[in-house]
Amino acid sequence: MSPSPLTLICALLLTLPLAIVFTINTDISGITTTATPPPQFQKPNTILMKEEMDDDSLFHLASRVNQNPSPAGAPKKLAFMFLTTGQLPFAPLWELYFNRTKRKDLYNIYIHAKPNLRYDLLFQGVFSNRTIPSKPTRRNTPTLAAAHRRLLARALLHDPSNYMFALLSPSCIPLHSFDFTYKTLVSSRRSFIEILENETGAWGRWTARGETVMIPEVTFERFRIGSQFSVLTRHHARMVVGDTRLWSKFKLPCLRENIDRCYPEENYFPTLLSMVDRRGCVPATLTYVDWKRSHHGHPYTFHVSDVGPEFIRTIRRRRPRYGDEEINGSDASVIRRNDPFLFARKFGADTVGALLEIADDVVLTE
Repeated sequence: MSPSPLTLICALLLTLPLAIVFTINTDISGITTTATPPPQFQKPNTILMKEEMDDDSLFHLASRVNQNPSPAGAPKKLAFMFLTTGQLPFAPLWELYFNRTKRKDLYNIYIHAKPNLRYDLLFQGVFSNRTIPSKPTRRNTPTLAAAHRRLLARALLHDPSNYMFALLSPSCIPLHSFDFTYKTLVSSRRSFIEILENETGAWGRWTARGETVMIPEVTFERFRIGSQFSVLTRHHARMVVGDTRLWSKFKLPCLRENIDRCYPEENYFPTLLSMVDRRGCVPATLTYVDWKRSHHGHPYTFHVSDVGPEFIRTIRRRRPRYGDEEINGSDASVIRRNDPFLFARKFGADTVGALLEIADDVVLTE
């Protein structure tokens, strides 16, 4: 009995998958054809924290992230960004600071350090695996400002819940508990960045690259000075990494004869944010520093003889300088503020023991 047409069709359909597999793995005319494996997707966080990327690509990618923390309804996070060339002498104090909070999902830590160091030996505990791809930095060059932008970009790309971005130095210490700092910062819709207009030496800084180099992007009237140690909102962090117009000027090297007037990290950020969103900034730094006893362009370094409970309490009682007080005197949103200092610098490594002794009762209390 001959098979019916229907039976032949069914048999053909049953053997079709075998034919496809046989064809894929058969050597035809010396060319081996293989099936394409499914694409392998890596977690973006892992890629962005470890993968090398040129700065232009990095900044462009980071400037396109969602300007609002996400997912909606998730707790906002603080990004603590440490800019250092070596170890963090106050790591034990910061370890207590971060471990005292019951919520471990409210912060991220990022470290920009000198390349080619043994990070596994230098950064442990809460600082383990927190370094980002970094480049060398040097005083009186644009490299410090570039490192700050690099930290902002990596933090933006790493966690969409990062809301406020605080820059810290290896000589910085906390002045309050993490919980106090968190409540203070996440309740703000404005960045905290010092913006000074009429500072002595401003003309020399503006002309450090040449008398007309900054024109037309940055006229002298719009040039500002301020501490690099700021706390920026997510909105402003995106602005900073997305800027190419002003950065094209500030990234230029200063003339050799003007090198002692070259501080791009103290000029670029306050100038940019003053120009693009002045009202979105509280013109003050929340990092206390003693410039009255400065030495060769560096603020006073506190030593073990300075440290004690009353010393910490005294700093806490101080009020930040809100830009140019005479200019901001008519700005009610500024003159009525009395924001607390959240961090302080510059502390010598010899003070870590004394600070740990008063950490429980003073430093890390509300």
